[in-house]
Amino acid sequence: MFHIGLAVLSLVGLFYHLQLKGLPQVKYLGIIIPFWVVDRIFRIGRLLYANLGKGGTRTEVEALPGSACRVTVTLARSWSFHSGQHAYLYMPSIGLWQSHPFSVAWTEEATDTSSMELPTSRDDSILSASKARISFIVRARTGFTNSLYNKAIKSPDGKFNTTCFVEGPYGGLQGLSSYGTVVLFAGGVGITHHVPYVRELVAGYSNGTVATRKVLLVWAIQTPEHLEWIRPWMTAVLALEGRREILRIMLFVSRPQSTKEIHSPSATVQMFPGRPNVETLLSNEVENQVGAMAVSVCGPGSLSDSVRKAVRRHGGSIDYGKL
Repeated sequence: MFHIGLAVLSLVGLFYHLQLKGLPQVKYLGIIIPFWVVDRIFRIGRLLYANLGKGGTRTEVEALPGSACRVTVTLARSWSFHSGQHAYLYMPSIGLWQSHPFSVAWTEEATDTSSMELPTSRDDSILSASKARISFIVRARTGFTNSLYNKAIKSPDGKFNTTCFVEGPYGGLQGLSSYGTVVLFAGGVGITHHVPYVRELVAGYSNGTVATRKVLLVWAIQTPEHLEWIRPWMTAVLALEGRREILRIMLFVSRPQSTKEIHSPSATVQMFPGRPNVETLLSNEVENQVGAMAVSVCGPGSLSDSVRKAVRRHGGSIDYGKL
């Protein structure tokens, strides 16, 4: 809201400056200001339409190990989501005048029992029985995210319900389904961006709708407790048909409390102590790649730098994307 106030102040100041100086550019403000006003009105209208009516948007916040929260939002109206998208969250009880963008980590259909209306047909029953439910992982840092985590950790059972308005979805226009080999690097909470892609590619492989034949997910975390952030979703992914033929997961734990915490569940899901050697991992994938290769990274700057440097060494044979 402070940013919006400054924008208004800037436009007003610019208008009076140009008018007092008698400069001809003042006429352009007659076009710019209406555009800006219409944009703000449209965003507010879209926000209200998406979250009000049909029982409204309902939100549950759950505290997780590693100073994080899982925010699960049952939307008032169904949206069409794509992998890699993000949304803005407004939580008046946490930050009255704030909104923050977060990657959509998971989407699913949720049974809706709030409506007391009887369906008039079988099709109506199917449509009214489910609503879109989306989930986010919010890591506690400062300000809004820290307040959200503190409220969750102090709530009974580490959970509470709150009012949340969701604006979006945005982004996610670039797909990975046309690549034969996909390598995804994630650091910490950056895993939330890659989980939808993994589910999409594994399911697409089973259905024969994607060109992808190899997916490697490399996730660097500080402690094994961070695995709890996405455990239910990865359990669902690992249960998909054809998962063993296409997906490999490599987990790197930089701060394990003991060697007993480091164990590999299977040949396709492996865990290692320390940090990943990006150059070695990428070189191995290049030697055994199938079709065109895409590499994506979402995480701290140091990880992004390492991945970008490794990709550069292999010339133009890899498509690179930083999220």
